[in-house]
Amino acid sequence: MIAKLLIANRGEIACRIIRTARAMGVATVAVYSDADAKALHVRQADEAVHIGPSPAAESYLVGGKIIAAARQTGADAIHPGYGFLSENADFAQDVIDAGLVWVGPKPVSIRAMGLKDAAKQRMIAAGVPVTPGYLGADQSVERLQAEAAAIGYPVLIKAVAGGGGKGMRKVDGAAEFAAMLESCRRESKASFGNDEVLLEKWITSPRHIEVQVFGDAHGNVVHLFERDCSLQRRHQKVIEEAPAPGMDDATRKAICAAAVRAAKAVDYEGAGTIEFIADASEGLRADRIFFMEMNTRLQVEHPVTEEITGVDLVEWQLRVASGEPLPLKQEELSINGWAIEARLYAEDPAKGFLPSTGRLEYLDLRGNGRIETGVVQGDLISPFYDPMIAKLVVHSEDRDSAIAALQRLTGRVKCWPVKCNAGFLTLLLRDSDFASGAMDTGLIAEKLDDFIPQGEPSERVLQSAGHMVMDEIMDGSVEWLRAAIFDTPRGASTNLGFRLNREPEPTRFVLTDGKSSFPVSYRNLLADESLYVEGTEHGYLVSEDGVTWMLTLHRVDASGGVAAGDGDILAPMPGKVIAVDVAEGDTVTAGQRLLVLEAMKMEHALTAPFDGVVAELSASEGAQVQVEALLARIEQDVVEKADC
Repeated sequence: MIAKLLIANRGEIACRIIRTARAMGVATVAVYSDADAKALHVRQADEAVHIGPSPAAESYLVGGKIIAAARQTGADAIHPGYGFLSENADFAQDVIDAGLVWVGPKPVSIRAMGLKDAAKQRMIAAGVPVTPGYLGADQSVERLQAEAAAIGYPVLIKAVAGGGGKGMRKVDGAAEFAAMLESCRRESKASFGNDEVLLEKWITSPRHIEVQVFGDAHGNVVHLFERDCSLQRRHQKVIEEAPAPGMDDATRKAICAAAVRAAKAVDYEGAGTIEFIADASEGLRADRIFFMEMNTRLQVEHPVTEEITGVDLVEWQLRVASGEPLPLKQEELSINGWAIEARLYAEDPAKGFLPSTGRLEYLDLRGNGRIETGVVQGDLISPFYDPMIAKLVVHSEDRDSAIAALQRLTGRVKCWPVKCNAGFLTLLLRDSDFASGAMDTGLIAEKLDDFIPQGEPSERVLQSAGHMVMDEIMDGSVEWLRAAIFDTPRGASTNLGFRLNREPEPTRFVLTDGKSSFPVSYRNLLADESLYVEGTEHGYLVSEDGVTWMLTLHRVDASGGVAAGDGDILAPMPGKVIAVDVAEGDTVTAGQRLLVLEAMKMEHALTAPFDGVVAELSASEGAQVQVEALLARIEQDVVEKADC
């Protein structure tokens, strides 16, 4: 058995691996960048080694530094987690050549499945059904456009070296093909160092079904059943569950057998996932489920498989890497109940899911469920890495009760001042199409407005906060307020208001004449588990259905808010300017793209708010900018101003 394990990763997955390693008596070594010097995975590991600056390209993606850290600490094995170097065959080979145990598949298997076009050819030879498309070596724009036309729109452009939803674009017609191809290639080159693509027929009612497989060095390969990962936004999984709703025994047997054939075709060892796309227009049918790709690593969503099978997949990884056979045979594996996982991200759904960074001054993830996280209250969400806060996982006897349990868990999340998507998740879990299992990968995009929480606290949230203020006034906890109200001349008013999330102007009226404006006691409201109010040093932390606000009490100033420069184009987050499409003096139209900002592995296009002229342009391609930095200013022309 491995004695000391170095984890070549960070955050939630590093903490997850540490937990199992400790339970098995395996010592652990963490690695960290400048940004992660005080991170949770560093605090939890037995040892930790600094490997470089904050950008991943200078730390977590430098294989030589990882191997050097293993040698420095006497580690005898390296676990790559997922992302970063986990599917890098050259790094895996370097680990093996250094005399260390690689906790993962053989490099030759990674290479066989690493490029989607070659993988599909291999699957065809193995008798695994694949999606119709183009896998050719000719990567010219002209050839790709011709093949797309032959396949028939809509088509999907996919990076051959892609993964995690990166380097994928749906194209609805020939007019937009070239622009989509360029964007896909740019993203793929930045993420994977390879800009080659393949084309697939876009399936109009797609379900994303994947099968967990596991192999050992003794020729054994088993499956641990399927997961449904159809709830996605921009090809990124949001909610995953196991088993897949609507999957009958015959279809399950067929798809799982195909997954085992796929793994055996590349002599697979360790944990892997065979991903399929299903045409669900007539339900799940074996003859309408096609191979997409193989992920030659542990998946983010592996906990749902663990919950329904009772298997610790990380333990299996360590045992198989140590040369042991698989702990269980296929006939010893079975499905028990239902499990669902939601990915909690530091992002703001109300602002197009822009990543949110900063210190987690308040973070409460308590509830009945499995919480996989790499941060706790007080930690920082860095702009350098994936913005995941946690994975929230529940297991129950059936799907309906699992959905209800996960709704309660997401609805209780409290996170501030960093924004998170808990409210979005809560609304999504209440959706009738999801509840019935009548969903596909387009559900979120089609009904997105239904899942965006309202931007301001509801009346009952304000009522509960207002009553807490009244209680504090009456018991003397806020002496200056008590004096202000009760020393007011008879007939005069003392108006108090709340500032929302540190905004400069008052946004909500609370009290007048020393009497509460609200007839409902906040104590009664708090009997509803979806509502929460707490007095803090910053103000009143209030949350409802997973959305958190901070209300600061002050006297209401009737002068109103401060006007903003509507034509100012500000950076919504720290990031890098990767494209500038205009110059000073250019005439622009409302909605026209001005520039593209890259942050936290995503591209964000900034557009003109109205027709006008680029009066000022501060942004330049390649520049690093801070949040709210002025990038450009658009002015309406003189005629428009005069007409106004």
